[in-house]
This record gives sequence, structure tokens and C-alpha cells, in this order.
Amino acid sequence: MALQCGIVGLPNVGKSTLFNALSNAKAQSANYPFCTIEPNIGVITVPDNRLNQLAEIVNPEKILPTTVEIVDIAGLVKGASKGEGLGNMFLGNIRNTDAIIHVIRCFDDDNIIHVDGTVNPIRDKEVIDIELQLKDLESIEKRMSKYHRSATNGEKEAKKIYEQLNTIKKGLEAGISARAIKQEEELHEDISDLNLLTSKPILYVCNVDEKSVITGNKHTEALKEAIKAENAEILLISAAIEADIATLDSYEDRQLFLEEIGLHEPGVNVLIKSAYKLLNLITYFTAGVKEVRAWTIHNGFTAPQAAGVIHTDFEKGFIRAEVIKFDDYIKYRSESACRDAGKLGVEGKEYIVHDGDVMHFRFNV
Repeated sequence: MALQCGIVGLPNVGKSTLFNALSNAKAQSANYPFCTIEPNIGVITVPDNRLNQLAEIVNPEKILPTTVEIVDIAGLVKGASKGEGLGNMFLGNIRNTDAIIHVIRCFDDDNIIHVDGTVNPIRDKEVIDIELQLKDLESIEKRMSKYHRSATNGEKEAKKIYEQLNTIKKGLEAGISARAIKQEEELHEDISDLNLLTSKPILYVCNVDEKSVITGNKHTEALKEAIKAENAEILLISAAIEADIATLDSYEDRQLFLEEIGLHEPGVNVLIKSAYKLLNLITYFTAGVKEVRAWTIHNGFTAPQAAGVIHTDFEKGFIRAEVIKFDDYIKYRSESACRDAGKLGVEGKEYIVHDGDVMHFRFNV
């Protein structure tokens, strides 16, 4: 589906180190601002143990996980909305993504330069917020000028759009991101197509030192307090630890390393799953001797839409879907046993696919 999460933040906060741990793409890492200029894109496998459980039962020739795209966007600085520090290009890269992963430095280390001289996660968050809000404000004001005359003349539709734009404008001027501005009704399509930077769903990642990766520290506590009104998720990850894990060759070595520092799984696994959720995606499975495969769909997709992700002909010629719930498949150990137990459902065009459904489509073209 090629949906993307963009990793953003100030220069030198650990974005590229984290990206390298997430992906086989080798974004340059260096101890100075702007070492990343072109955005690096990594296609990241989404960890899902359900896929392995199905494969143990089916014993397929291939196992194909689902993926999500992560984009490493160069660091933003004050004035980016006015073009400072290649700001226009960087903001354009953010606009092309579907969700934002905001990495914030939450560790003290005199050997790693901070672009503003001191570690202050609240200030750093606000720098990024303000630049995105200013760019959105520019977009809103341009669109308002388009509707000003017709709204003033009393045209009903134009007046509605203008009022919605004005509500967002006032919020942005007060330092409130578009995603947090309450609207009485759904945004008009003439506003939605602006693709506002601050309307994108966001996940905050605190880059911490090793001793703070489980319990946090004063910086992460301050940030949690600052974002509590945003209803956004916050993760504690040590980019340095993730970089070390990425160098280990075997699963056993990685697990031993994790146990030694008190973690159950790599932080990047948690981040990938959180990014998947942030994009409002779910997974369904197909299971056969040729392959066991995870498929990515939007939460809320109907059975024909889900079939269309495999091939457009499946959606066009959709007849029905045969559906087994994941837990039932694991319990009864085969499709035929699920059918005999009455656990195989035959669903039509209106069926809403659930996360974990094991599906087989019947179609005619």
C-alpha cells in the first residue's frame, strides 16, 4: 500500500541511527547537523508472531511478512518554514508521508553536540511544532483568500469552508496543531486536500541512554507532561542500544543481549508495530502450501477491498470470502478441521475484515 511514516526531529537527535537499526538502508550517521539531506526510505518488515504460528502448522514453501515504509527526513531547524536549513525541501518530504515519528533527544552526553547547545526536550518539540504550524498557517491563509469574496457575499458552501479554515487558523495561531483542533463537523474536502503537516497522526520517540530505556528519566517525564493533552503515544528507545542489536547476527545472540539489559524485544520492533497502528493498518493472512502471507489493509476494509490488495481482479470478480479467525486456526490446526468444527465463515461483500483473519477468496473474472 506504500504508506509511509516519516522520522522527524532536530538535527543530531539520533534519527538516522534509529533508521539504520530499522532498515538495511544505510543512512549516513555523523556528529554534525544536516548529515542527511535526501530522505532515505526503508521498507521495514512488521514483526508478527502470528505469521510464524501459521507457518508451523501449514509448513509452506515461503513465509511473506507485511511491511511498512519508514522515511528518514533530514533534521529541521528554527526557520525551516521560511526556508532556513533547506527547510522547504524538508517540509515537503514530511508532507509526502502519512504519519510522523518525532524523535526527541532525552539523554545527556557532552560528546554529542546538540544543535541548540543544551538538552531540553520540551523546547526541541516546540521548535518542530512551530515550524510545522507556521507552514500550515501559510497554506490555510492562501486557501482562505480563495474563498474570502464568495464567503463574504453569503455563498453557503464557501462560507462553510471559510469558517472551518478560520477555526484552524485561530488554533494554529494559538500554537495548537491541526490534529488537536476540534471541529463541529467533518472537514470539507477542500480543506482535507491541503494535507496539513500538523494534521498527520504522530508518535513521539524519546531517544534515551541505556539506563533510562525501561524507567525513563527527567527528560522523558517532562515530555510526557507536555504531550498529555495530545492523546499521542510515547515510546522510550535507545538508538545506541538498537544499533548494537543490529550488529548481532543470530536471534539467540540478540535475545541474550536483550535479557541482559532487561528488555523483552528490540525497541525497533515496538516502534514498527506502533507505526503500523499509527497508520490505522491491520493484517489479514492467507495460508497455503505455496506460501503463508500477511497482507496489509486499512482498518475498516470490506472483504472485496481486502481481496483487491492481492489483485484487482479479486475485487472486481469477488464472489465470497471464506474466513477463519486466527485463534480458531491455531486451535484446530487446519482449514478442514475448522470447517468441520463450524469455525469457517462464508462472508459476502459487506463483511468488514478483522485483524488476524485467515482468508480465502472466491472470485470470477
